[in-house]
Amino acid sequence: MDYQGIEIERPNHDTVILSGPKTVVIDPFKVDDLPKADLVLITHDHYDHLSLEDLAKAVDPGKTTIIAAQACGEKLGDVAAKKIELVEPGDQKIVDGINIHAVPAYNTNKFKAPGQPFHPKEAGYVGFVVTINGTNFYHTGDTDFIDEMKALGPIDVMFVPVSGTYVMTAEEAAEAVAAIKPKIAVPMHYGAIVGSDADATKFKSLVKNCRVEIVP
Repeated sequence: MDYQGIEIERPNHDTVILSGPKTVVIDPFKVDDLPKADLVLITHDHYDHLSLEDLAKAVDPGKTTIIAAQACGEKLGDVAAKKIELVEPGDQKIVDGINIHAVPAYNTNKFKAPGQPFHPKEAGYVGFVVTINGTNFYHTGDTDFIDEMKALGPIDVMFVPVSGTYVMTAEEAAEAVAAIKPKIAVPMHYGAIVGSDADATKFKSLVKNCRVEIVP
């Protein structure tokens, strides 16, 4: 899918590829044909988001900058990239003219045990608002619908999880989109670990205030 001159792909799970003046890859996981990226963003350290095997496909040691949640630091120690920067929610970076804003991502009602969320707020996991040529792309990371989302400002394209279990359900994702009002919403976090095409279709049927694109 093309939006404002940026080609958008979602080849698997939470993986997003933005191809324009520069190539941005977010959370590469189990993708055979990854482009060498100018910028790789990693939302957190779970294996389906921080995959060293997939990073090796996307990283060019001479040109790739990696920006990752602080929790990823130890696992990225041996990755040969041009530069690695670790961020916490609220941090902002500029790489090759692309603005990257790390924003909170955490669970409020998805628990592996009583009182133990899959993605705890204190872990410092992130989503990213990526601004390319004035267009704002919001990759939520693994999260529920949280209050901090409402303060992000105008979003053009929002990549939102819909599978439930570890992240928002289709219904919760539709509520988040209704509050944030992006121009386009793209469902993700299905088809690999948990969730199916049916979750994406259900999400699309529930969203009334913006265009929904199911992007392969």
